[in-house]
Amino acid sequence: MRSAFYELADHVSSLLQGGEVHTMSFSGEVSDFVRFNKSAIRQPGRVTQRQIELDLILGSRHASGALTLTGESSADRDRAGALVRRLRETIPHLPEDPHMLYATEVQSSEKSGENRLPRPEKAVESILAAGKGLDLVGIYASGEIHSGFANSFGQRNWYTSHSFNFDWSFYHAGDKAVKCLYAGFEWSDAAFASKVDAAREQLAILAKPVKTIPPGQYRVYLSPSAVYELVGTLAWGGFGLKENRSRQSSLLKLIDGEVRMSPAITIVENTADGVAPNFQEQGFIKPPRVVLIEKGQSHESLVSPRSAKEYGVPTNGAAGDETPRSVEMSAGEIPSSEVLKRLDTGLHVSNLWYLNYSDRPACRVTGMTRFATFWVEGGKIVAPLQVMRFDETIYRMLGENLIGLTAERDMILDSDTYAGRSTGSARLPGCLIEDFAFTL
Repeated sequence: MRSAFYELADHVSSLLQGGEVHTMSFSGEVSDFVRFNKSAIRQPGRVTQRQIELDLILGSRHASGALTLTGESSADRDRAGALVRRLRETIPHLPEDPHMLYATEVQSSEKSGENRLPRPEKAVESILAAGKGLDLVGIYASGEIHSGFANSFGQRNWYTSHSFNFDWSFYHAGDKAVKCLYAGFEWSDAAFASKVDAAREQLAILAKPVKTIPPGQYRVYLSPSAVYELVGTLAWGGFGLKENRSRQSSLLKLIDGEVRMSPAITIVENTADGVAPNFQEQGFIKPPRVVLIEKGQSHESLVSPRSAKEYGVPTNGAAGDETPRSVEMSAGEIPSSEVLKRLDTGLHVSNLWYLNYSDRPACRVTGMTRFATFWVEGGKIVAPLQVMRFDETIYRMLGENLIGLTAERDMILDSDTYAGRSTGSARLPGCLIEDFAFTL
């Protein structure tokens, strides 16, 4: 795919006229997918796809379009040429773009990660064995993901990663299930078996009578998967320079220094250790790390090229939406093996769902518990809990009410496959929090 993309970029460059410039982004994959239901294979398949996004620029005007590639070079050159002609015809009718910014300094790079993935049938064999006698439902995705960039200045960037992601549940009955994730770069039967054993234990507890507790404030443990949902909501308009300068950021009080989080909280966009490429669609290179929150205080913002041009600051290679792609939260000191003991009495929350801001300026978030949420007494899980709604500020959760973070962190790969497999990732600990407010 790499050489074909570079050849196509060279061809597009040869078609330029006058002062035209182009930037071109590439996304592609070769992925195996296997869907499971009732512990049986329901839909296996392989997807191979390639797509480019082309931006044709003339002065301060530009027009963009996307093209799905066939993989046949002659046909793809013809279709790319037709796209260039359409964009050229469009540009005179468009207004000038005062915030357009693209890389003109050539910084080429190539990175192709080692392929340590198992054969799909090997992973499937382990999955079927894990679901024997149970109702396992889920999807296994595995394979190579490619990203590329090229422009008419001669810059060429390429990034290939190889990963797998198994997103599954052990279903009990009604709305009760244990949801699990196992993702990474090299399959380990021992690691998978450990997750399966833990899920089986939780499934057995789900068979017990459901406990209902009244709304109120409780001590809770949020698993890394639950924290992932919180951080994802926080990333929605929380870390970008545009939201900061336009006073729309959900973290505005933190940015202004009105509040602080716990000194235990450091959040970083860690591109160096993530699975997303280290370049973006205008050709700017991302730094290895951007520290967003450091020891509870706001530090840096993610700055897209458009925001950089608008506000007169350097870009740090953020995408247009200025959300982190490889987010990481610092680890704590609580061993995962001691979580229930430290929780003592309260809620063990495996997953959160349907999160949204209930008061954006206050960074207040509402959402639901889902799947395996348990009541804990004396450091032991005693019963599954009825679904509950919470309404709480992230400032309290990760600030004054934070008891601690787990020493171990989970590497979570985004399981989204809409249009293509996601390259988003997170490395997160679990959080032990007191006085967590449930409203329903």
